[in-house]
Amino acid sequence: MVLDPQARALLERAAQAKYPPVHTVAPETARRMYREMCRALQPRAPEVAAVSELCFPGPGGSVALRLYRPWVPQGAPDAPLPVVVFFHGGGFTIGDLETHDVPCRTLANFARCAVLAVDYRLAPEHKFPAAFEDSVAAVRWTAAHAGELGLDPERIAVAGDSAGGNLAAATALAMRGERPRIALQVLLYPGLDMRGASQSHIDFAKGYLLEREDILWFMGNYLEAGESALDWRASPMLAQNHRDLPPAYIFTAGFDPLRDEGLAYADRLTADGVRVTYECFEA
Repeated sequence: MVLDPQARALLERAAQAKYPPVHTVAPETARRMYREMCRALQPRAPEVAAVSELCFPGPGGSVALRLYRPWVPQGAPDAPLPVVVFFHGGGFTIGDLETHDVPCRTLANFARCAVLAVDYRLAPEHKFPAAFEDSVAAVRWTAAHAGELGLDPERIAVAGDSAGGNLAAATALAMRGERPRIALQVLLYPGLDMRGASQSHIDFAKGYLLEREDILWFMGNYLEAGESALDWRASPMLAQNHRDLPPAYIFTAGFDPLRDEGLAYADRLTADGVRVTYECFEA
């Protein structure tokens, strides 16, 4: 494989910013750095039809939400919208509603669905399973309040990138068998096995923005000492079975240390009879 020139240019721009490695700074400093990097590297935020700031009473206190409504064609029926409940990435430690504002806006317009972004609790202030509990509660709250929000409770998807993909997958597992049923899980370069032992963790340990030492730092922030990594709520790959889960779209990147986890999860879901669309962008 050869790294795409645009991806290489992105890595060079990130390197020119001369930020210290994430794992060498305090969590609050890492959050500031990440917000600044996202502002510098992301395109201009696209317009959407409406944005609403919401909150709900989560397991550990109030959880902020941001609801994006897409532009829809003129003359389209005023029917309840399908909704994607979106969990941002950032190793369970960094990231927020602002860092993923552009992706959520883009997703809403292109998919012509509502997107509900969840500002779940972050580690290390809030250890596992805080982020997982907030994520499950957010989807249940969305289903319960869909009518008043103009959303369709029968068309709720979960989605997330990196650590957010982990939360989406774990939420789909936790809500298996509940009604209304989650319609789809969208896992974007997800981290799914906290043991971090796949070959891509070794092959791409350094030089591709997310580095091995950063991953270990994120894991240490999120997990308590002991066997948390073996808990399926932290490592969806390790669930006893994956039968009867919603259909999945899994997206991975060729030079990402998390790549092999996404492929292994796609294979695991397929083996248990779940319909999966898997794409790896090699370059």
